[in-house]
Amino acid sequence: MQLRSSRRVRAAVGAVAALALALTGCSGQADEFSYTPPEQVDAALPDDVTAQLQTAVENAMTATGASGAIVGVWVPWSGKWVTGLGTQGAGDETKVTTDMSFRIADVTRLMTCDVLYGLADDGKVKLDAPVPKYVSGVADLPDITLLDLCNGTSGVGSSEASVKGYWLNTPARDWSPLQLASFGLGQQRGPAHTAYRDSDAGYLMLGLALERASGMSASELIEKYVTEPLELSSTSLPRPKAAPPTPEPSLKGRYLPAVEGGYDCAAPVDITEMSSSTGFTDSGAVSTIEDLGRYVQAEARQALRDEDAEPDRFSAPLPAAPKAASWYQATGGAYLVGSMIGQHGWTPGYITAAYSDPTTGFTVAVTMNNSSTGSGTAAYLAWQLAAIASKAPAAEGQTAPEFGLPFTAEQYGQQIAKGAICTAPPAE
Repeated sequence: MQLRSSRRVRAAVGAVAALALALTGCSGQADEFSYTPPEQVDAALPDDVTAQLQTAVENAMTATGASGAIVGVWVPWSGKWVTGLGTQGAGDETKVTTDMSFRIADVTRLMTCDVLYGLADDGKVKLDAPVPKYVSGVADLPDITLLDLCNGTSGVGSSEASVKGYWLNTPARDWSPLQLASFGLGQQRGPAHTAYRDSDAGYLMLGLALERASGMSASELIEKYVTEPLELSSTSLPRPKAAPPTPEPSLKGRYLPAVEGGYDCAAPVDITEMSSSTGFTDSGAVSTIEDLGRYVQAEARQALRDEDAEPDRFSAPLPAAPKAASWYQATGGAYLVGSMIGQHGWTPGYITAAYSDPTTGFTVAVTMNNSSTGSGTAAYLAWQLAAIASKAPAAEGQTAPEFGLPFTAEQYGQQIAKGAICTAPPAE
């Protein structure tokens, strides 16, 4: 995976100068730079590694009831594995391919925080601005800042459990961000500033605040501060009107109807066409596997900010949960998993995860087209794939860096099997 893109230009410069800077990587202007990732071996990963990766994905597909998956694994010193597995399912035997778009779920949170930091770096908003300054109806949050919403330290609850039924039964419904966030706001507050709490309501309010602070829509802001500078042509936050992920073709998203004692794995429900307002700036964005890999690699390296920008977005993480392992932390809209930085989550029809190591560029991204197991399976699969791929040998002429992870592939393979809701591949 190669990503060579220029950051948005802060100073007014000519197009010729900007092109020259992008090509040379040199800068006579203090406010510009081009992002160059680590060199990536342009070869497939060794057969034994890809066999292990494929087995892991296929086992996860069976466990979740997913008929298809799209995976990208980039090991700069060894090779890459980017593939689609399975079919669209439920009678559609179309093979899943890597050009299919899909909903990236909570990876959207990273982009929302990108916008916050971009506006702050441009002097258009302050990180410590109180939420009520930009969001009406939340006067009881006077000490909560925009940065708290990004970092997950607002103490506000999550709306997901309360509205999941609405999402599945009325996917075309157009939600207002504050209406959706109100379900989380109505929960008992947790400690603010000092503890992380997974809160979709926080990222919904953050998106609303950024719209009001800038006078731009969330879609326009993500385009300006994320997708355009990183040249992510297949990534966007769609408009609210219900539609499949774009660009075409798209991976069909499904969920399993609940039955007594579990789920009906033989009767997946198609929920490909849905309003992005269901997730908005928490989980509403769409992408493709190549774009997603490019994005999370750049994100982990904070490529959208100047090298000396303050504060460092990922420098002060908190435990991701009260009993979380010491290597599992959260801040800045991201989870920090060992040395990797990224996100994982679910949205109706899809579970998605993407992680990257900022030092080496080692990157894993995956989506599956059934959301019934929730976000945990996406995380476990990404971590399992990372553990497998991290042991890939160096290609000829390359040297493997000192890189390791604080868990094993077996550990998360077992977690996926333990949480399985289906025991056989879905019927084609």
